[in-house]
Amino acid sequence: MEWNTLLSNERLLDPEYSEQLERPIFIQDYDRIVFSEPFRRLANKTQVQPLYEHDHVHHRLIHSIEVGAVGRTLATAIGKWLVQEENIEKGEENSLASIVQAACAAHDIGNPPFGHSGENAIGAWFSGKFANPEGIFAELDPALQEEFCAFEGNAQGFRIIARTEMYRNNGGMRLSKAVLGAFMKYPLSAKTKKSLSDVAYKKDGYFGAKKFGIFNSELPLFEEVAETLNLTKAEVQSNTWWHRHPLVFVVEAADDICYNIVDLEDAFTTGELQFDVVREALFDLAGNPNRDTSNMSEAEQIAFLRAVSIGKGIESCLEAFKANYSAIMTGTFSKSLVEAGKLAKQFEEIKSLSNKRIFTARRKTELEVSGHQIISNVLSGILPVYEQLAANTWDQNSLDDHSKQVARALLLDLRGITSAEQALHAMADFISGMTDRYALRISRMLSGI
Repeated sequence: MEWNTLLSNERLLDPEYSEQLERPIFIQDYDRIVFSEPFRRLANKTQVQPLYEHDHVHHRLIHSIEVGAVGRTLATAIGKWLVQEENIEKGEENSLASIVQAACAAHDIGNPPFGHSGENAIGAWFSGKFANPEGIFAELDPALQEEFCAFEGNAQGFRIIARTEMYRNNGGMRLSKAVLGAFMKYPLSAKTKKSLSDVAYKKDGYFGAKKFGIFNSELPLFEEVAETLNLTKAEVQSNTWWHRHPLVFVVEAADDICYNIVDLEDAFTTGELQFDVVREALFDLAGNPNRDTSNMSEAEQIAFLRAVSIGKGIESCLEAFKANYSAIMTGTFSKSLVEAGKLAKQFEEIKSLSNKRIFTARRKTELEVSGHQIISNVLSGILPVYEQLAANTWDQNSLDDHSKQVARALLLDLRGITSAEQALHAMADFISGMTDRYALRISRMLSGI
């Protein structure tokens, strides 16, 4: 892969667009993302702590902004090194930073309510319907069932930015292909992913293929992106997939740094982890900083260690990128930068602590159980509208009064639905676009509570 194509500023489905001198295209991409409604909704979506009242606990929007800040810093450092090595032209380090910041801003834009447990709940509901398929579930091509049964927020995110938001069904936000490439963490479809056996993946598999990131409906859009960027292709059972854009590793590293470190800070804020536990974990990651903190409160000490730890994480990932540069550019590097860095052990210990003490906390578990039922209630409540739409040859005007009321009350977007695949995606669009509290309110309304 070569930087002269990887940094393409050509817009998706808008190749004639000319960059404005006072507003570089990659900065405009960032603006389009942060001013979008799906981005704003992240302010009321779970990061780790569902439906928390504490003002200082992170939600998805703040997390996305912080990931963008870390990604910009790491990309700038990488860009300066690439200039020194004469791999890119002077000035292009700014392009790298802007591309990564935009992709970081969008990295969670497809996440449903209640975080990763929300993804599982959506997948479980669809799996139940496909167990004995009827109606629109029986009409769907069986090869596409995995898109819904293993619902993936990354694929939903690409669907939002490349199809449904702004220029609907005509390029979405029409972002630059460089940003779309840097966004695509898993550049393969669900069908292709399923053809990779678990045994083969664990033994020889590529890190960027452990999940899928593209729905069948958006596959032609990403094919165009990949062709322009000249991403390395791979083939499996006659299915094409691609190796990651090098900047995906930078976006991923920024996310890994932030959530590992900030999850600990949030757990201290909420009282789920004691000060000494969080301080010890961050003190090691921060490189045992020699600073007098006796006049600081416990919260200030944790904030200080969080800041130093993020800086150390950036340094570690920068060195990992340099050390593995050749493999990254040939598409053969198959780790995360955090895993490949000198602080891999410390990050792994933090991840283990989070898995044992934060992600299994009673309050979080109880709310995830509730969230699972809320999502099931909403999907079951809107299903009759889409079933009736199918029964009436996709004519909205033929819906009965109750279905029209439901569609009107929930602002269901029924435009352009002419197949079972489109209907099921429209349902997934609706549920994944909901905030935690809105999902709770609509669940109650549809249940008559």
